[in-house]
Parts: sequence; C-alpha cells; structure tokens
Amino acid sequence: MTSTHWLFGDQLGTRFLDGADGEGPARDAPVVMIESREVFRRRRFHRAKAHLILSAMRHRAAELGDRVTYVRADTYREGLRQAVGGGPVTVHHPTSRAALALVRSLDGVTVLPPRGFLLRQDDFRGWAEAQRGLRMESFYRHVRRDHALLMDGGEPAGGTWNLDHENREQPPPGRRTLGVAAPYRPREDAVDEEVRRDLDRWERDGDVSFVGRDGPRRFPASRREARSALRRFLSHRLADFGAYEDAMLADDDVMSHSLLSSSLNLGLLDPVECVEGAEAAWRAGEAPLNSVEGFVRQIAGWREYVWQLYWYFGEDYRTSNALGHTGSLPDWWNELDADAVSARCVATVLRQVRDTGWTHHIPRLMVLGSYALQRGWDPAAVTDWFHRCFVDGYDWVMLPNVVGMSQYADGGRMTTKPYTSGGAYIDRMSDLCRPCPYRPDRRVGADACPFTAGYWNFLHRHRGRLERNARISRAVHGLDRLKDLSALLEQERERGEGPP
Repeated sequence: MTSTHWLFGDQLGTRFLDGADGEGPARDAPVVMIESREVFRRRRFHRAKAHLILSAMRHRAAELGDRVTYVRADTYREGLRQAVGGGPVTVHHPTSRAALALVRSLDGVTVLPPRGFLLRQDDFRGWAEAQRGLRMESFYRHVRRDHALLMDGGEPAGGTWNLDHENREQPPPGRRTLGVAAPYRPREDAVDEEVRRDLDRWERDGDVSFVGRDGPRRFPASRREARSALRRFLSHRLADFGAYEDAMLADDDVMSHSLLSSSLNLGLLDPVECVEGAEAAWRAGEAPLNSVEGFVRQIAGWREYVWQLYWYFGEDYRTSNALGHTGSLPDWWNELDADAVSARCVATVLRQVRDTGWTHHIPRLMVLGSYALQRGWDPAAVTDWFHRCFVDGYDWVMLPNVVGMSQYADGGRMTTKPYTSGGAYIDRMSDLCRPCPYRPDRRVGADACPFTAGYWNFLHRHRGRLERNARISRAVHGLDRLKDLSALLEQERERGEGPP
C-alpha cells in the first residue's frame, strides 16, 4: 500500500517531495496538507504571518493539484484522520519538538530525515562532543570545510574565515536610505484575497485574534516567488549587503538585507542554493568578498547553528533563566503600540514589526532584545513574542536566538556575553537618536536615554555574575565611577513598565 506523504506548512519546497536519495517519499506518492485552525487559536500571531503561512500553503496545494488532499480542520490529528484514515503516512522530521512528539505519537506514521538544513543532527552531535565549548565561529568553519563553501583548497577564500570587521560600517551620513535597488516584491493574487477574507471572518467570529497589520504581502509565498527574490538579491543587492549589515536607518527598514529568511523557513528555498549562489556571484566578480562571506555566515553559520542547538540542547533549554528575569511584557509592547512610544529607536522598530512582521537582525537584537533584557522581562515570554510577531519566527528559530543570544538566559552556553548596550551604540550605528527627545549621552534626568540608563541599571543588577565575565567585566567596574548611580537606580525604579 502506497504511503501518503504529509507536508507541514514549513515544508513547501520541491526538496520535501524529492525521494531521489532514498530518504524522501515515494515518487508520485499522494500528499496531504492540513490547515489546522487550532494553531492560530493557541497563539496570537501577527496577522501578516498568518496570511503568509496560509497563502504559501494554499499556493503549494494549487501547484500539486490532484496529487494533494488539502484538509481544513481544527487539529492535525483530526485532519489526518479525515484525509487518510488509518493508512500509512510518511513525513519529514518536523521543525518543532511539539510537532515531532505529535507525529511520533500517531500510529502508521514514519518520520523521515529533516530537510532544509546543511548537516545531519548526528554529524553536529559528533562535532559538538569533540569541542571544549560550543562557539558559532568554530562551527561555521567546520561547515565551510565540510561543504567546500568559499574555500580555495584547504584555505578560506581571501585568506580569512570571517570578515565581520569589514561589515560594521555606520550608515552613510546625511542619507535617509541606503539607496540600493529595491528588494523583490510579490504581487498578490486570488489566493491572497481568499486568505484575507478567511482571516477577516475568523476575527469577526471571535475564533482567533491577531496582532499587527496585514498590508500587501511582502514576502514570497511560492517557490517561483522565492527564486525570484533570491535572484533579485544576488544580482542587485548582495554587493552592498556587507558593509552596512549592522547599520539602521529610520526610513530604510530593509537596507540591503536579503529578506529571504521567511522563504528559507517555509522551505521554499534551500540553504545550499542560497550560499552557492552567493559564492558564484563573488567568483564572477559581481559582489565583494565581505558581502558574500557575511551572507554565507548568516545561513551556513548562524542559521544552521541555531537549528542544531535547538535539538542538541534538549527541551529543558526552554526554561533557562540564568538571570532570574520574571517581568511581564507590558501591554504597549504586546499590542505593538509604536504610537505610544517616545524613544525614537523603539518606536521606529516596533512600528516596523507592527506594519510588516519583520525587521533585520540588529534592530531585533540591539533594540528590541536589548530593551527586554535591560527591563528583566521573562525570557520565555520574550521568546513567545518574537515567535508570534515575526513572519520568519518558528520555535526552532526563536528559542536559541532569544534564550541564548538576546536574553542571555542560558548563562553563556551559546554566547560569551550579554548583547546589550547604552544609547551610544544605537547612535553610532543609526540615524535614530538625533530627533529623539532622549539623549544617548544622558543617563539621569528628563532626557536620559532609556538604553543608557537601562544599561547601567542592568550591569548593577547583575554585577555579581557579570564582573566574572572577561568580556564585560571592564564595563561592570565602570559602575564604580558613576557618581549619580543612586539617582540612576531610583530613576529606573520609577520608570516602571510604561512606554519609554
């Protein structure tokens, strides 16, 4: 009896139906896709994210035609029962622990290896167990060697592994935008109209509730669109990516970033085609090495590292809270109420999230994440917020990124120091501070920057732990030079959880 192959909503590329290597479904196996309403009831997702996922699933179903049985049900169990009864089913390893537990609990379901990543989990485990400590840079070099990425024989292309020091340029002075070619933008179609009508009806009926705005779809919902977005990035935007990778401009939320993360995480793109395409651009003289290496590091380094650590660290990692942070996320944050915020950096980034469900990695880490860390918010709640509010957010993505890097809740298992700063960093790397009512060089007073004051307050609160960390101990000892520390601490106690 031929098994039916089950495609989850983040397994939408052709790679997930390719059984040529003997580790996929049978050729021409019937396919089932299940649109579970319960997924959207459990969490209050960003409306643009719900739209993108449903649009991508329905576009894929339309491509598969008669081969697919597309079921709309309350739960995955109910949908699978409707589609195949008790017949045999194959499914590629899901991307979350909850989904993996579900498929393993079902009779007649065979779990196939994961797709959409560069290393097998056993290969990562073998590498990890040979290390004295887990660090992304060492892993990145391992992947580069293993996949012959940006390598000239046994040496890294250009003679160095990491060109991050060339990718920290401040934004061009006097420019409101970076001035590069615009990213690919898809055109909505009848599928998107149907999705929007369904989401409107669900909200009217009180069945689900969303946050954020659902404007015209900005991200690919099909393999064809994703390939067009990749080609556009490689040919028109990659060359300018590296130097300003860490910069921020209020009027240019995309800068020269690829905007491919949602396509990768939906399975519409495979990481191999992205990194090999970037390398080909460099070897053809179409993009500088610092831009190409920075892009390759994001995918073959960081993205792959996060995926592997999600499984390697185990389920207990989810409850990590080394700093003992328990604060609740305030309503203005949960509602993405950017208009209530005076601090221009927070207002700008929160507005980007509200309107698009996306912002690039520096606003995520050094504005949103840093603010949450300084305020001592519960890392589990922060992780859930990032998961719900970003179009590219999934459990495997956000758990290590937020718990490990952004909130330092694992105490250093993943990164060597907390990633937070005062307002000087934001001022240096952006144009966000100049029209702001707060001054990045003020830590006390009516115009004190919430990040500058928050930074010193954070260091004071965790002095006992952080002064033993070689990468931040010097900053911690700077507390001894602050003559206004008492006033600063009182000011931060009085600030409360209202919008800054």
